[in-house]
Amino acid sequence: MKVVIIGAIAAGSKAASKLNRLRPNWEIVIYSNEKNIAYSECGMPYYIAGYINDINNLIVRTPKEFRKKGINVNICHKVLNINPSKKELLVKNLNTNEIFTTGYDRLIIATGAVPYVPYFENNFLDNIFTLRTLEDGMAVKNAVLQSNNAVILGGGYIGIEVLEAMVQQKLNVTLINSNDYIMQVFDKDMSETIQKQIYMKSLENVKILNNDTIISCHGKNKVEKVITKNGHEINTDMVLIAAGIVPNVELAKNAGVEIGQTGAIKVNSRMQTNIKDIYACGDCAEKRHIVADAPCWIPLGSTANKEGRCCAINVADMYDEFEGVLGSAVTKYFNYTMSLTGLNEKKAISYGFEPISVVVKKNDKAGYMPDVQTIVIKLIADKTSHRILGAQGLGLGEVDKRINALTSALLSKMTIEEFYDDDITYAPPFSTSIDPMLTATQNLLHKLSSL
Repeated sequence: MKVVIIGAIAAGSKAASKLNRLRPNWEIVIYSNEKNIAYSECGMPYYIAGYINDINNLIVRTPKEFRKKGINVNICHKVLNINPSKKELLVKNLNTNEIFTTGYDRLIIATGAVPYVPYFENNFLDNIFTLRTLEDGMAVKNAVLQSNNAVILGGGYIGIEVLEAMVQQKLNVTLINSNDYIMQVFDKDMSETIQKQIYMKSLENVKILNNDTIISCHGKNKVEKVITKNGHEINTDMVLIAAGIVPNVELAKNAGVEIGQTGAIKVNSRMQTNIKDIYACGDCAEKRHIVADAPCWIPLGSTANKEGRCCAINVADMYDEFEGVLGSAVTKYFNYTMSLTGLNEKKAISYGFEPISVVVKKNDKAGYMPDVQTIVIKLIADKTSHRILGAQGLGLGEVDKRINALTSALLSKMTIEEFYDDDITYAPPFSTSIDPMLTATQNLLHKLSSL
């Protein structure tokens, strides 16, 4: 049996490793158009910040290590076409420009996602970057170390994480965000708290322009000035475009693979596409939102690894299902944590729920502990069914463990009343006697009972 995998950053490399363990006698072939595979994209902002000195530390496994396991890795090889009827691929060696045809018995598409780059005038100037590959990471860091001023376009995860990296490297940064608030995965009230915290930490170094975008860049060869839609003229040494990503599905689409309503490859719970013996996993594949019971596209490294594993099991003629995602995520700005799971209020409304919420500010541990910090928890439930829909947490203290505590409740479709009985651990160094998440639960129960 010959299995070919297209792409091998997170999902593809995980699928290859798992399949190799399950079927050591099968032929497994990887084609990647990059020089590196199996690396952590999520770690690059921390490399740029200088927290990680060697970018090679982000590489989980090298092509040589894969080959030692009997996996045939072909880096710098781009798959140009998939012919499902003949089970053939048209492949180009990017080093030699040789084009050849190769066959497969089963195919895994793990082509990931690519940066979304909005059009603006003079976008070809030097020192305008996206952040996707290890080579991008090295180029951005090199520019950062030679710059005093920078512009970031985009206020999502990457934008905020690279903002920290640039401030850590002593740059003055203008963050331009096309939406009316940053970190759109959070509700607006929580986002406003995030922005206030960023200013509190970095007021002298950071300026955030919401409801704005770049319309042109200017400079002789290298970018020197940015002009925005709202008329701001910003002198800069570099620009990072972090305006989001889109699923990389063109290859699959041209082969007749069905694309879902989110724009990603439509798969079932076993990672199968509409074409026999073709599977897809990772950021190129559509997900199912467990709370909404509807298709979604939430690209995360953790999800990609889970999907890669599930895909390998099914390709190996065994059985596994990937039930979906909650959208659980966490990031930080210096020591300020931002975490969430489930639906925010805006998303809940779009899926037909009637959300009701409370926001709680409380110590993360006993008030007499020397390292106590205030955290903010927002808990959201459906007004009619009382089913928990999601939660968001912010603060200098231990926020993410509160969000993690709620994920099982979302999986189990628990109501507020049911979660109220959750037996959460307590000791003064770890929590208040009633955990902040349970306080939020109590407050929401009271709010529901008074309606």
